[in-house]
Amino acid sequence: MIDWIVKCLKESSADAWEITDRKITGWEFYFIGHRLDQNRARDVENIGVKVYRKFDSFLGSAGTDIPVTASKEEVKEKIELLLEEAVLVRNPVYELNFPKNTETEKNTLPDLGTIAKDYIEVMKSIDETEGEYINSCELFAESHKVRYMNSNGIDVTSCYPSSLAEVVVNARNEAHEIELYRMYKSGTCDREYLKREIEETMRFGKDRLHTEKTPNLGSFDVVFSTDASLQLYEFFISRMSTNMIYRQFSDWQIGKPVAEFSGKDRLTIMARKSLPNSSKNCAFDAEGAPVRDLVVIEDGVARNYTGPRQYGQYLGLEDTFIPGNFEVKGGSESEEDLRKGSFIEVVEFSDFQTDEITGNIAGEIRLAYLHENGTVRAVSGGSVSGTMFDFAKTMRFSNTQKQYDNRIVPAVTRLCGVTVTGA
Repeated sequence: MIDWIVKCLKESSADAWEITDRKITGWEFYFIGHRLDQNRARDVENIGVKVYRKFDSFLGSAGTDIPVTASKEEVKEKIELLLEEAVLVRNPVYELNFPKNTETEKNTLPDLGTIAKDYIEVMKSIDETEGEYINSCELFAESHKVRYMNSNGIDVTSCYPSSLAEVVVNARNEAHEIELYRMYKSGTCDREYLKREIEETMRFGKDRLHTEKTPNLGSFDVVFSTDASLQLYEFFISRMSTNMIYRQFSDWQIGKPVAEFSGKDRLTIMARKSLPNSSKNCAFDAEGAPVRDLVVIEDGVARNYTGPRQYGQYLGLEDTFIPGNFEVKGGSESEEDLRKGSFIEVVEFSDFQTDEITGNIAGEIRLAYLHENGTVRAVSGGSVSGTMFDFAKTMRFSNTQKQYDNRIVPAVTRLCGVTVTGA
């Protein structure tokens, strides 16, 4: 099928083209409690095709998926339709990536049996009680084989594992019962991490049954120690992307500070070619560019943009790529230091978001621990809000780190002057 698609593209009026052939082999398990309800195996292939047409000083593009069951005539028809659609798009001209002399990746597929076994054994090992237990879980073990080709001569293949556990934890007492949902994504199964995270979630569920209403705290320090902290650092990562810079959604300039850091530490963020057990350890990005380690922000100063080649070329950059992994360096303070004095540590939000353009943060509190006047109370309700443009100046982050799939960030982050509204 791929050879025929390439032949049709070469014979067409396309000025440039791309093909992404993604093969996914997976095992899936669905449990109610610890009873296996059903399981299945998947073996799917998705072929994405994108064509480009030049006219005047513009470049148009259009893309679609071609079913592996498509006939030769259907392939031709789809390509002709894409060529008609491409002329409706008007972007400044840019070129696709060209082949680069890079080390060839060893294409070895992961052992799905081992990944699945690890997940199942971890779920069986969780310590449960009548009050805190696993309601249900869904386990997915996958191997990805991705081949990327384009009209400039790139033909690269990358293989990597990707797995997922979706877990629903119940906590109940005589009066109430609640559910907490968690999704853990990684390359293979990190047994110790998964067990620790699920048991911590069960503890959160138990504490959630005995909360007070969050008081109206006004301007207050907030500590982040769960996956909501990812959104804080994603603000910095996204604003160093070529598409954000070109479209003037971000005004951060290379060689200049991204914020007026006044605390002990200044932020350092690196794009990583690979991270231990990440589900994004692909040797090449979606446009065929080789992925590599790269300093994005160093000691609070912008160093390199990353992102799609289209916007990179518009900015005069020829060596950009789309990273799959990022690491945020830890600071100089311990987790204990960041938990001193008065603060509220929010461990469970109904939703938490950071707007990459405005910098605004917002989240409704489901569970938090209020440290005030030497006491600790579990509270619920209310919300946090403010803007990262203000928080970035005084934010503090721990010298320890924590990994969430394809991101490594400081384990504990403290923001000062957050607006905490009561329930």
